[in-house]
Amino acid sequence: MTAGGTLFAFEKEGSQPGSGARVGEVTTGHGTFQTPAFMPVGTVGSVKGIFPWSIEETGSRILLANTYHLYLRPGCEVVKASGGLHRMMGWPHSILTDSGGYQVFSLSSLKKINEEGVTFQSHVDGSRHFLTPEKAVEIQEVLGSDIMMVLDECPRPDADAQYAEASMQMTTRWARRCLDARRSHNALFGIVQGGMHAALRVRHARELSALPFDGLAIGGLSVGESKELMQEMLAASVGELPLDKPRYFMGVGRPSDILFAVSLGVDMFDCVLPTRSGRTGLLFTSRGEITIKNARYRLDQSPPDPECSCPTCRHFTRAYLRHLFVAGEMLGPILNTLHNLHFYQRLMSDIRESIRRGDYATWWKRKAEEVDGKTC
Repeated sequence: MTAGGTLFAFEKEGSQPGSGARVGEVTTGHGTFQTPAFMPVGTVGSVKGIFPWSIEETGSRILLANTYHLYLRPGCEVVKASGGLHRMMGWPHSILTDSGGYQVFSLSSLKKINEEGVTFQSHVDGSRHFLTPEKAVEIQEVLGSDIMMVLDECPRPDADAQYAEASMQMTTRWARRCLDARRSHNALFGIVQGGMHAALRVRHARELSALPFDGLAIGGLSVGESKELMQEMLAASVGELPLDKPRYFMGVGRPSDILFAVSLGVDMFDCVLPTRSGRTGLLFTSRGEITIKNARYRLDQSPPDPECSCPTCRHFTRAYLRHLFVAGEMLGPILNTLHNLHFYQRLMSDIRESIRRGDYATWWKRKAEEVDGKTC
């Protein structure tokens, strides 16, 4: 346990000279995982179409689940009766749950925010609910997640400085209430906001760094702003975060975004991109992206990625994956998703190896051009 009594620890193994990139290890009540780390997204307690043991075989040792969705369906009482989220979904390793704040603001057609919390209408059945910082922590403690997130407000990317500052200040007050509400040994991360205003993000990062969180996240980015603006806001946020706690960039992202963020010192990532892309026929490879439905692959007997050793690439061809996609066979999205998850975990492993070698400052830019280029 840490000094605060949580079943959580972060140990920094080393850093990259001339870069903020670093490697480390996080320990929770359900084991350890290496950082930088990518968390596959299991929104409702399931990574779509993939067995938990298959995810484990990719090298992943932490998943993300969604508090908002699990609260609405199946409900906390079902998860509790099942022995907690780990047991219900058959995942023995670490789980991070977000607080549900982003989903309330992005999915609910009717919401009302005040100092106490947010009233919202369920996108599932139209029922109304009231989510407070205390309630967000309570739900996550029932789920039994290893890492919980505070309730925050994610302002629109076009929010002016006045609104973004007021929202940021409320998020800080909510963050303090989340700390006071914690009753378990689960870790709790704060979330840096501030909209698209660098000065606000610097200030908020400093404010949250002074509070006894186990880690800090950067939120409110990759919500429609340009890549250049996202990178600017990320740099403003990360530069003020403590070195002895993990840094989590929420909802990102593309391989090149991950590579850039690691160069600034980010440790943790999540995104639906590898799984959603797999279901729509987009595969990530060491030579660029593949849109498998393209007619050019109809007779292609090569594996999706000649440099990949995942089950999909070992056993199947591009022609077969295209056939499955065109035929609407469910095996196609499964095999595509499995490959993408392997690709992301291999990318994270390569990142860690580069940092240990000491060449990340130059390696990551070459890697970004290889994996995030035009569709091939």
